[in-house]
Amino acid sequence: MKHNHSIAVISDIHSNVYALEAVLQDIDSRGIQAIVNLGDTLFGPIAPVETAQLLMNRPSIVSIMGNCDRYLLQDHFESPTYEYVKPLLGQEVLDWLRTFQKSYVYEDALFCHGTPFADDAYLMERVAPYGTDDKSVTELMIELAAVPQKIIVCGHTHVQRSMWLPDGKWIVNPGSVGLPAYFEETPYPHSMESMTPHAKYAVLQQQDEGWKLEQVLLPYDCEQAAQKAEAAGRMDYAHAIRTGRAEL
Repeated sequence: MKHNHSIAVISDIHSNVYALEAVLQDIDSRGIQAIVNLGDTLFGPIAPVETAQLLMNRPSIVSIMGNCDRYLLQDHFESPTYEYVKPLLGQEVLDWLRTFQKSYVYEDALFCHGTPFADDAYLMERVAPYGTDDKSVTELMIELAAVPQKIIVCGHTHVQRSMWLPDGKWIVNPGSVGLPAYFEETPYPHSMESMTPHAKYAVLQQQDEGWKLEQVLLPYDCEQAAQKAEAAGRMDYAHAIRTGRAEL
């Protein structure tokens, strides 16, 4: 039987509706019907409500709960982004966020936000006092031993990459649709940077020999998004959106 099933994977939109519009248009132009959203969708100072509306108009999209989606469902969270976004969200949007799944399985692929076990942890990287480095292949094989699926598709780091393990497992990160870099204080100060301002997503296509992966970097009007972030007083977002680099 000839397989030809394509899945577009989007992640970490962080309220950047301009990047999301460009990505959805690109997905539509390829005739791809199946879309999985790995989460961290509305948490950002750009256009959370418009982002929600765009996705809610496409009920076939499978959405996964990111750590930042979870924060928005809490009554309180210590963060300027939370303070900005939470008051804008009506009951309908909150109810929609509650429908997000912990993870999603399609055949031999598992889709999650951070790792299969935690929405706020990095899968391929380790954060140490001196910055970030890559976990070893052995560490990853042990960590993922309990996961039956061959492909683990995760977001959270905003960095597009993939890693093949000797046991035949393949980790894929589609990068971030709307926020190409950020600086984070915990567990140690570190920055994650994709080094380009493009909107990023991935296309997985099932073929007889296995899955084909295409990492897409898409130009869009990032200046418009950066100006919205600046208007909300968020120079960190504006800088990341324009450059793909984090301000330290």
